[in-house]
Amino acid sequence: MQHVNVKFDNVKQVEQFVNMIEKFDAHFDLGCGHKVVNAKSILGVFALDLTKPLSLCYASGDAALIEKITPFLYKGEENPYEMDIAN
Repeated sequence: MQHVNVKFDNVKQVEQFVNMIEKFDAHFDLGCGHKVVNAKSILGVFALDLTKPLSLCYASGDAALIEKITPFLYKGEENPYEMDIAN
């Protein structure tokens, strides 16, 4: 599993992100703390607190995926709200 932190500045970015990852054949979890949703679900993503950085976990080594999510990566401090996922 790959773990990165992402942050959205507006509704349009959330829509672009969800539409983009839907095209990949991989599972994506997005969350903060104990609240984790399927990142391919726009309703699920909007249920999260979008004012904070979110933890994105995915199982893919696809270089194209890394390139596509780069604009959404959080470049601040490490996310203090790392989500709990049982492996």
